[in-house]
Amino acid sequence: MAHLDVSGIDYFLSDGRQLLSGVSFKVGEGHKTALIGPNGTGKTTLLRIVAEDIKPDEGTVSRSGNMGIMRQFVGQVRDGSTVRDLLVSAAPPAIAAAARAVDQAEEAMMENDDEPTQMRYAQAIADWGDVGGYEQETVWDEVTTAALGMPFDTAQYRQASTLSGGEQKRLVLEALFSGPDELLLLDEPDNYLDVPGKRWLEAKLAESKKSVLFVSHDRELLANAATRIVTLEPGINGASAWIHGGGFGSYIKAREDRNARFEELRRRWDEEHVKLKELVNMYKNKAAFRSDMANRYHAAQTRLAKFLEAGPPEALPIEQNVKMRLRGGRTAKRAVVARKLELTGLMKPFSTEIWFGDRVGVLGSNGSGKSHFLRLLALGGSDPDKEHEPVSEVEIAPVPHEGSVKLGARIRPGFFAQTMLRPDLLGKTLLDILHRGDEHRSGLGREAAAGALDRYGLASSGEQKYDSLSGGQQARLQILLLELSGATLLLLDEPTDNLDLHSAEALEKAIEAFEGTVLAVTHDRWFARSFDRFLVFGSDGRVYESEEPVWDEKRVERVR
Repeated sequence: MAHLDVSGIDYFLSDGRQLLSGVSFKVGEGHKTALIGPNGTGKTTLLRIVAEDIKPDEGTVSRSGNMGIMRQFVGQVRDGSTVRDLLVSAAPPAIAAAARAVDQAEEAMMENDDEPTQMRYAQAIADWGDVGGYEQETVWDEVTTAALGMPFDTAQYRQASTLSGGEQKRLVLEALFSGPDELLLLDEPDNYLDVPGKRWLEAKLAESKKSVLFVSHDRELLANAATRIVTLEPGINGASAWIHGGGFGSYIKAREDRNARFEELRRRWDEEHVKLKELVNMYKNKAAFRSDMANRYHAAQTRLAKFLEAGPPEALPIEQNVKMRLRGGRTAKRAVVARKLELTGLMKPFSTEIWFGDRVGVLGSNGSGKSHFLRLLALGGSDPDKEHEPVSEVEIAPVPHEGSVKLGARIRPGFFAQTMLRPDLLGKTLLDILHRGDEHRSGLGREAAAGALDRYGLASSGEQKYDSLSGGQQARLQILLLELSGATLLLLDEPTDNLDLHSAEALEKAIEAFEGTVLAVTHDRWFARSFDRFLVFGSDGRVYESEEPVWDEKRVERVR
């Protein structure tokens, strides 16, 4: 069993701004503690401090037990890493070091097969056996079979980039829950997971005896899995932590009650402050004419000074006020028409019509082709007219398909990319992105750009570069760009994955008010409740419609 004790953590950014202020909390043995808070308050930074990737400016972190870590990049691996590399990244340090030594020795053997190189290779193999590497390969075989449906020998050299984001997540999570580490740090473990995967994660968290600190924005997962909740609350001098000792079911009411108490205590403090000042002034006036009032005047001054020295009660936490204004516009009644559309190698032919104003949830397991379908629409369909070109510079790979899918008149597709990879935005500050505009949207004056960023809770990040933002901040900026682009068809690929709770609620309200058509790929059960109809990508390769969300579709049956 393991525990974690975070005490008095302060952390300052390179520009001198304080990100974390006196953050303190504990993760008890076997507890499943969720770390939540607005995007950009420092959740990932705090996890990096706990993981000893970076050092705090003040404060300490202590723990018992070995620690396993799943970092935020898992699910977005697009480099030359293999399945084996992902598993090594989640392995205990001794096994990870031995595995890398074997890999390096094998590469050296390929270049130079002399005796010293052979000896180094033999030593690396011996060290691999000594640290329990072969036993670890047995565990990895169970992990890849469970996560990918194939044995380790078959999967280990497969490029991680060929896996879906959910498959990458499931692979690393299977390894961590099967491993020996008693304490787990999981940075957004539910991102990219389909609903069966999220239910699996909820069950794992419930049955595991490990102590877990995890970051999540999924309201359903929080309700089903968290036993305690730590909230990072932004303040003038950085974020502090508020601890709720129960689950998400009682969290919202507890937070409302707490904030109400803050308001009442502050009101009483202000009233007492006014009374004491009036008392001092009264005795001051009387002391000017009566010498016997001098002692009372000094006593009142002392009382006021002590009152001010003690200070007001704890300030009400700064609440994020995100206001999204997705406008849209009138289009043809038939927004999307698919006829015998087949996503090559993914799903069987299907036909459907999506009407102006529809809110369509696109559901199904990972790897079934949902994102491919949205990308095809984002490209303008099978044979796009000029008016159907995307309203952003986001790079969209072609989607092989048979049959046809066409967009209606005046449809302008706006695409929210799940991975948020936007080479066109890299190296640019948010104010520059809005000020300069592009061929799809007009540039804004500095004052208007600052106002737009403020509505999305990004005012303080205006001079930051896009690539330095948190995942949630990048997601909010993407939605702001859709707002400014004039899109009439919103194509949202997992839009709530990185959004904090307040921003997700703001997006739901904006979609409700949007004049146009919305298709959203989602595994967010809470978010899906706001949609009218559902297009389900089934495990048998069929695409079918449903009036209610369908969450039990298994992995698509195809040769792997």
